[in-house]
Amino acid sequence: MAMHARKASPSPALVVVVLAMLLSSAVVAVSGQQPGKQTAANNPRLQRAYVALQALKRAITDDPKNLTRGWCGPDVCAYFGVFCAPALDDPHALTVAGLDLNHGDLAGTFPEELGMLTDLALLHLNSNRFAGGLPESLPKLHLLHELDVSNNRLSGGFPQHILCLPNVKYVDIRFNNLCGPVPPAIFDKPLDALFLNDNHFDFELPENLGNSPASVVVLANLRLRGCIPQSIGRMAGTLNELVVLNAGLRSCIPQEVGWLRELTVLDLSFNQIQGMLPESMAGMHKLQQLDVAHNDLWGHIPEGICALPSLRNFTYSYNYFCSEPQRCLDIRRIDDRQNCIAGRPDQRPGDQCLAFLHRPPPHCDEHGCFGPPPPHY
Repeated sequence: MAMHARKASPSPALVVVVLAMLLSSAVVAVSGQQPGKQTAANNPRLQRAYVALQALKRAITDDPKNLTRGWCGPDVCAYFGVFCAPALDDPHALTVAGLDLNHGDLAGTFPEELGMLTDLALLHLNSNRFAGGLPESLPKLHLLHELDVSNNRLSGGFPQHILCLPNVKYVDIRFNNLCGPVPPAIFDKPLDALFLNDNHFDFELPENLGNSPASVVVLANLRLRGCIPQSIGRMAGTLNELVVLNAGLRSCIPQEVGWLRELTVLDLSFNQIQGMLPESMAGMHKLQQLDVAHNDLWGHIPEGICALPSLRNFTYSYNYFCSEPQRCLDIRRIDDRQNCIAGRPDQRPGDQCLAFLHRPPPHCDEHGCFGPPPPHY
């Protein structure tokens, strides 16, 4: 399904903030109170922004599209990629509220002076070649709602300063070279979207995963350990998309996954998930795409899953399922190849199925982890 490459829409929180800024600007203009042209020469906020943006320009070592060529002079609101709006605490003062240099192919590093952009609500720098880490001054961006530095060359550990951003709702740091553990505290932040995929993070899914109110969580192509925690059921009212493909996950699927009534996309493919699909998944009435391919799942496909009213794409190939309800074949797009389903084309060889089925079945404890088998095994 490759859902890990999807770009999420701007968070509702950011849209509200930006619209509020623009509305404030319109009101001031109509009332005739808009002062003369504000630049770094007569506005302290824009003066600080000028210092920050000039530092960023100096830290850029390659600008093949000449995006910052026009970053000269005090009129910072005219710089390419810079968006100004009335300050939230002073509608008569313009300030830099957004910086968007996405897809610029810019090379360089992030200077500490970026912390001087204290009114910034949006920082979009994806699809460039920025290296190193995020600046230590990042927590000074106390109004920041959206942080997107995906598809760069950032390295080092998880940027801990993200935890200090009080208003951030959208965090996208995917497709970098970040490594090491991810702090469990990130799942306690009131984020709307979290993209960590395609890094070198190596961590255990924490029990507080279910504390996250995010609508989109993407943990694909990482090195995960541990189990899918039962707390995931607490995300029932908010989670729309969960993508954990190719993450080394070694787990059973806990019953609580079936509580995710708002979920539309679930991708657990290319892991080491064992056991059966829980019957509780029949309650996921908004589910549209379900991918559990390339795991070690077995048994019967629950009929309730195939009866889900919104399900349009169900991929369960390369497992060891032994039967599927007829109504599964009525789903618009299914893939049941390389299982052990009698009468279906392109299944595993019989001896391979027998060898798997003669192994002791995995014992999933109450936490969804592999536990020791019961004594009679």
